[in-house]
Amino acid sequence: MRHLILGAALAMLLPISAQAEGDAAAGEKAFAPCKSCHNFEKNGVGPTLKGVVGSKAGEGADGYAFSAAMKASGITWDEANLTEWLTDPKKKVPGTKMIFPGLKDPKKVEDVIAYLKTKS
Repeated sequence: MRHLILGAALAMLLPISAQAEGDAAAGEKAFAPCKSCHNFEKNGVGPTLKGVVGSKAGEGADGYAFSAAMKASGITWDEANLTEWLTDPKKKVPGTKMIFPGLKDPKKVEDVIAYLKTKS
């Protein structure tokens, strides 16, 4: 009986963990508005995002002039920080140079993070 209960509990958790992962292909499409300032080869209006997942904010992207706010933020771009940033950049790092208002659809945020992971 204990195995049956444990199995049922685990089965209930599977959909939650599956939903937590974004879809990289959908993320590439959701990333489209970001392409006007960011790419994965070189700095543009914004810094290159190659390797951004796991990196420190305000570092890397050789030659890019990060804002003082970004340099001082102390952020490491993990999933939690990327989620907050992609949802509302100016709230996450007041004083950032980024003018993008953020993605309001949580699924698109998850998908973009999944896509960024493929480039890191």
